[in-house]
Amino acid sequence: MNIRKILSAAILAIAVAGAASAATFTKATVKKIDLKAGKVTLIHEELVDLEMPAMTMVFVLADPSMAQQLTVGDEIEFVAERVNGKLTVTELR
Repeated sequence: MNIRKILSAAILAIAVAGAASAATFTKATVKKIDLKAGKVTLIHEELVDLEMPAMTMVFVLADPSMAQQLTVGDEIEFVAERVNGKLTVTELR
């Protein structure tokens, strides 16, 4: 096998792995923001990656400065992950 085939196979494997681990964004409405605690309450659709139904719940913000991007009533999309056992917003858009 020549080096080009090996490199092509490696690049393809990395691309497929990256696509498979891509986080799923979920739609939500901001219900409450707790700047002091670095938390946000969201009315969210199903969290596919966490196998959770749609509901209202409190999330920790991975970076407390994310709260500055939010206003109560905003329609957002976010990624939630379990970080040290806590449901955490890791990305916003």
